[in-house]
Amino acid sequence: MVYLRASPEELFRRLRHDTHRPLLQVADPLRKLRDLYQARDPLYREIAHFIIETGRPSVSTMVNMILMQLELAGVVDTQAGERGLR
Repeated sequence: MVYLRASPEELFRRLRHDTHRPLLQVADPLRKLRDLYQARDPLYREIAHFIIETGRPSVSTMVNMILMQLELAGVVDTQAGERGLR
């Protein structure tokens, strides 16, 4: 389990124009995100094998960060010609 962790403020920045998320169709979506984060973050941390702080990297940077964590944990076989999961 990989937890891609983002702050409520970062999520709000990404989702502020999204009208397709029912939980955020409230008067104060940032407050809702903070409430959800407060409730969910401890649960996600408890079950996550890896926690990656997302911030604002590009998709390719994020993929490389995840692969690096998997390689360090021995989950990805770095000896194979292609990146393959064990």
